[in-house]
Amino acid sequence: MPLTRKVTDLLVPIGDYAVTNEDSPLSEAILALRKVYCQVEVGKCTEAGHRNILVLDSRKHLVGILDFRTILRALIPEIAGGLTQRLEAIGVSVAFAQADSLDLDESRLSFQARVIKNADTKVKHLMLKVRGLIQAQEDLLSALKLMYANNITVLPVYENGDLIGVLRESDLFLTVADIVSN
Repeated sequence: MPLTRKVTDLLVPIGDYAVTNEDSPLSEAILALRKVYCQVEVGKCTEAGHRNILVLDSRKHLVGILDFRTILRALIPEIAGGLTQRLEAIGVSVAFAQADSLDLDESRLSFQARVIKNADTKVKHLMLKVRGLIQAQEDLLSALKLMYANNITVLPVYENGDLIGVLRESDLFLTVADIVSN
């Protein structure tokens, strides 16, 4: 039965996964993630890879994860919330906005300039907490339950205390799809 297979049978080896350092700027993490996510066909990026990047510390220990949503929220903060976030995203404090002082230099930054500026943010200030991990010899059903219990789409896989890979929700979906198609 496919879901009784072991995590090790389905994991993506750590050497094939996007990783970044916690002290790197977000721009470097984005480039690393894009490299493994995209296969360029006829000038377009065709989804092919990972939707998350693992964040490591200086000792190469896993300390966090960045996903598309977190990256976009950091680059374009006004998508995340109310008026205060929107004003701050264009460099206007609430006090200045209330005083009708909209002639600040930062408020005039174009969308592209704001994204580039926000891409200088250190990864460690944005990364998500690791909310689950699994041992390589666990079965796939246990992994799926853990992912859904923690509302995550990627699960770091360890063996003998070392990070050896990642199990993705998409790979588990394909395993379940194989059951349906037989």
